[in-house]
Amino acid sequence: MPGQAQCIMEEMPVPPVPPPDRPTAVSAARPPTTYFEAVGGEPTFRRLVSRFYAGVAQDPVLRPLYPEQDLTAAEQRLRMFLVQYWGGPADYAATRGHPRLRMRHVPFRITSVERNAWLGHMHEAVTSLELPPELEAPLWDYLVNAAMALQNAPD
Repeated sequence: MPGQAQCIMEEMPVPPVPPPDRPTAVSAARPPTTYFEAVGGEPTFRRLVSRFYAGVAQDPVLRPLYPEQDLTAAEQRLRMFLVQYWGGPADYAATRGHPRLRMRHVPFRITSVERNAWLGHMHEAVTSLELPPELEAPLWDYLVNAAMALQNAPD
């Protein structure tokens, strides 16, 4: 299940942790255990969210929804949330508590226009990662479902 670290190979023993500067053959061959690891970890989510907010910053529909002049804090929040959801460090929960996505978005009027603009920028960001289809599909499916759930106003 996304958001929880799961071992892909339940029967495989966990190898000892190597010194940081010398990976062992066992650790180098260990398959990723979470989606977060499979897609490349923090750097992948950093690229995804950075690309997304580059589009948002120029978007006449979405930019007014962000009260901050500087989008850095919004970028950090989304990145921490996605990292945590997909099995990375739980920094989002440590700093912001439970995600409560719908509650956090209630102050903003989100119709299909805003939803589709959001999805357009996110689709560009996801495809820019050039993930294999089996890794891109679950990410994109999650983002579409989240965007649909966060629409809170009729057109």
